[in-house]
Amino acid sequence: MNLRAYPKNTLQSFGIVGLIFSGMILFYPVQHWLNDLMGISPSFLVYYVLAMAAPLYLLHSLKKKEEGTVTYLLKPKDIGVVLILVVATVALQWGVTGPIGYSIPMPEMFQKIFRDLAEQLNDGYGLISIAIMAPFFEEFIFRGIMLDGLLKKKSTWTAILISAALFGLVHLNPWQFVTAMIIGTFAGWVYSRTKSLIYCIIIHFANNFTASIFMFLDPDSMAIDEDLHEMYGGSTNMYVIVTASIVIAAVCIYVLNKRMKMEVEIETPMLEIQEDIVG
Repeated sequence: MNLRAYPKNTLQSFGIVGLIFSGMILFYPVQHWLNDLMGISPSFLVYYVLAMAAPLYLLHSLKKKEEGTVTYLLKPKDIGVVLILVVATVALQWGVTGPIGYSIPMPEMFQKIFRDLAEQLNDGYGLISIAIMAPFFEEFIFRGIMLDGLLKKKSTWTAILISAALFGLVHLNPWQFVTAMIIGTFAGWVYSRTKSLIYCIIIHFANNFTASIFMFLDPDSMAIDEDLHEMYGGSTNMYVIVTASIVIAAVCIYVLNKRMKMEVEIETPMLEIQEDIVG
């Protein structure tokens, strides 16, 4: 069966990334103009919403034109799954993305950039930008549009990894690329099993909200200039926390796999009944 899809290949997926960059460049003068009127953090919030909303609107229109109808599942079906997703995401942060990210050396120039960014966004507006707006817009684009289209044309894991890699690419630095790639792969796997966009938004929110709390408590944590062992409070603490986090994440993923399988099995007969009625 030849399904209509957008995007239908890797090239169109890169086009989506290019559209995002275009939005960021196009609306940058707005942020620069608003800095003196509103302050850096509020102006960044306005800029980010405009820079992401414009590409999202265009991408949604392109997807609707190509596929005919577009559906985004934004109501959580299982609160238990929501709680497990949050725990799994935080565990992945402590056990996987954190250690890998901190293992990549960061030049002093980038340390200053990240410190300045953390200080400028260290308020409620920054929290809204990072923990609410980013999960909302980015999951709509990378899972709701990009991954959804790729899943119709490519194998499941090929589609997941392409969308996760491009999600990492838009962050434009290797440290956030690691986190985005891993969290994007996790969110992509969940989306491929459930088609639920709200689950992906929750994963992204849990990741960004946790990072925001640490950024607010210690802006220097954004700059990877301390030893990995020191970040965890010593070598012993690091091994215990990392090991425990990996085990917790693995257990959560195992349980999620079971619960999401149950969701699919429950929905399939309902779909068959609807098809019979239509027929």
